[in-house]
This record gives sequence, C-alpha cells and structure tokens, in this order.
Amino acid sequence: MAIAQFMVLLDLTIVNVALPSLRADLSLSQEELLSVISAYALVFAGFWLLGARLADLLGRRRLFLVGMVLFGSASLLAGVAGTPEQLIGFRCVQGLGGALLSPAAFGLATALFPHGRHRTIALSIWGALSGLGATFGVVIGGALVDTVSWRWVFLVNVPIAVAVIALSPVLLTESRVPVLGPRSFDIAGALLGTTGLLAIVLGIVRADALGWFSLPVLLLLEAGLLLLVVFVRVELRAPAPLVPMSLFRARAMTGLMINMAGNGATLLAFWFLISIFLQEARGETALVTGLYLLPVGITGSVGAITASRFLARHGIKSVMVGSALLSAAGLLLVSQADVRSSYVTTLLPGLALFGLGLIGTQTAGQISAVAEAGPDEAATAGGVVSSAGQVGCVVGLVLASTAATHQMNHLVAPVPRLLSRSPVGSDVDYRSPLLLPC
Repeated sequence: MAIAQFMVLLDLTIVNVALPSLRADLSLSQEELLSVISAYALVFAGFWLLGARLADLLGRRRLFLVGMVLFGSASLLAGVAGTPEQLIGFRCVQGLGGALLSPAAFGLATALFPHGRHRTIALSIWGALSGLGATFGVVIGGALVDTVSWRWVFLVNVPIAVAVIALSPVLLTESRVPVLGPRSFDIAGALLGTTGLLAIVLGIVRADALGWFSLPVLLLLEAGLLLLVVFVRVELRAPAPLVPMSLFRARAMTGLMINMAGNGATLLAFWFLISIFLQEARGETALVTGLYLLPVGITGSVGAITASRFLARHGIKSVMVGSALLSAAGLLLVSQADVRSSYVTTLLPGLALFGLGLIGTQTAGQISAVAEAGPDEAATAGGVVSSAGQVGCVVGLVLASTAATHQMNHLVAPVPRLLSRSPVGSDVDYRSPLLLPC
C-alpha cells in the first residue's frame, strides 16, 4: 500500500523535470504546460473525499484495485499521447485513479493497525515513502528524460501498477466501515463537495491565463464557494454524511487542514520553480537536476520518522511549528542561489533542511488527524487533511507560476514566458522567483 502511495506522489513531481522536453516535442503553450501538472492534482484533490467514502461503503481493497487499473491505464495512454489535449485528458484520468486508490490504501492501513504505537509506526513509514516518492519522481524522471524519452515518465507506472494489481488479492484482505442497517450513500453531499472543490480549483488554475478578476474566474470561484456552503448544510442533516461535521468540533482539525494546505502549496510550487531554475537558468540536464534534488527525499524520510517520535513527547503544535521553521529556513537558503552559486555550499544545505521540515510537517499532520478522529472516522479524517493538501498543491503551483512569470517578464522583457531559456551565466536574477514558496 505504501508503494502504491509512493507511485501516486511520484507522479505529482516526476513531470517537472520533463517540462522542457514536453514543451519542445508537443509545442505546448505556457497554459498547457501548467495544465499538464495541475490537471492531475486538480482531479486528485476534487475526488479524494468521494473516493474515501466509496472505499468505506464498497470495500477498500475493491476500490484500491479499481483505482490502480485506472491509474495504470491512464499512464500508458499518457505515455503515447500525440497532442497536448490528449496528454492533459489522460492526466485527469490518472488523477481520478489516484483519488480512488490513495484513500482506499490509507483506509486499509488504518484498519490493519490498532490505534497507538503500531499505527504511528505504520504512518511514519507511509510518510517517509510519500516523501521519497515526491523526490524520486524528479530523479527517476531526470534519468528517463535524458536516457530514453519524456514518455517514460508516464510509462514507468505501468509495470508497477501491474505488479500491485497482481499482488493485492494475495496480500490484502477486504475492509469496509461497519454499518448498522442498509448502506446509504450521500449522493447530494458527494456531488456538492466534489463539484465545489473542482470549481474553486479550476477557477484558480484559469486565473493564471485569464487574470484573477476576469469574469470566468470570479464566476467559478463564487460558484465553488456557494456549492461548499450548501455542502456543509447538507452534511449537517445527512444520516450518513460524506464528511461528518463532528470532525471539525475540535479546532485542531481545522488547524491541521490549513497547515496541510500550506504544506502542499509549498511542495508543488517549490518543485516547479527549482526544476526550471536548475535546467533553464543553470543549464543542468534532467538527470543532474534529479540528483541535485535527492537530498530532499533523504532528509524527508528522516523528518517523517523524527516527527512521529517527537509527537508523543512534545505535542503536535511544537512539531508542526518546528518543522515549518526548518522548511522556511531551507527555502531561504535555496532562494539565495544564482546561476554561479556552488551546489555544495548554497543549494545542498537548503534542500536538506527543506525536506526535513516539509515531510516532518506532512507526517505529523496525518498522524494527528487520525488520532483526533474516532476509530470509524480515521480514514475520513486522513482524507480531509490529504484533500486539503492536494488543493494547496494546485493553489501553490498556480500562484507560483503566475507570480514567477510576471517577475521573469519584468526582468528579461520582452521574453514572453517563464520557460524561455536565458543564457547560462547571464545577469538575470533568478533568485526573486525562488523566494515565492517561502
């Protein structure tokens, strides 16, 4: 299950190092290039809660397998896509597959291990592999882009998906939430919650091209907010709600959602900007870029294990604040780099600190969300904070892309877009965009 989660998060970052090759091969516009990344995260975030509820009702192993089949098939089709529209469409299907298999896997993990030490250890391993997945995405992607083709950043998922599908019936037992009486499904809540999230995230994505105060963007954002308000009202009255509002009686849950959203925003904005900086500004190959970013995953794994141990001794607030400060310190160090900076003295310390704090925050958030909820709501609580993190990913990516494009156009005018190559060693100050995730 952790390997499946590794693959899902790997796909969130693996595409970043392939951006220059994608742009050249498929003649992608700036908006299409952004959509290749955001389409996956958008659908993943929008359907996560729905996937969690379906897994509870229909069986977690069953939905895990359905999601894996969708994910593997979409990866194959994305790898052979011939147009930008095809690639973006298959990325959406990938996101849907991830939104089904990821909450099902999380539910299976929480059902397998009782509340307490064993569950904390299991979720620490989960968090460590999640961090490694996000980091190894750029390493594996870089190797594949340099040695074979950008198409293999998608095709690499296919053999992993086949192996997981083959092993799941042997290794996993079926699990679902026990329900007294007939099983009911909150159709109204599912439609309102999913549509509201999608409208808001799509509005944010479109803001990059149309502007934040354009009529289509404002309509999408207003419609999304209205749908979510109605969603809350429906959930308060539903006999079997998609998201039990009792979860939010504790202020800690709301705080965790905000923290995880900020963590997600930082994560994807950082990968997007640092991949472009290393390849387009410093002239590194995709493989070298991936290797340069490997310390984030290594220290992230340490951060996941350390955070889980510190939670019992120091509490959630101390661990979250400490981890966030480590991330911010790392980002500030990285933001001081320019095209002439030494990797060892400038980039490496910052990357190591960033990974340590970022994955520490993520793991602490997941463990605390599950601990706050009752036994039957653990998977839903994990789903809520994970969904907040995925929405944050899309928001962070769009804000970073918008602000960085504006800043780079100002610095290197009349260059029309962020990914237009500037000569290595030029006097353009790339540090300004790299400050954004801080």
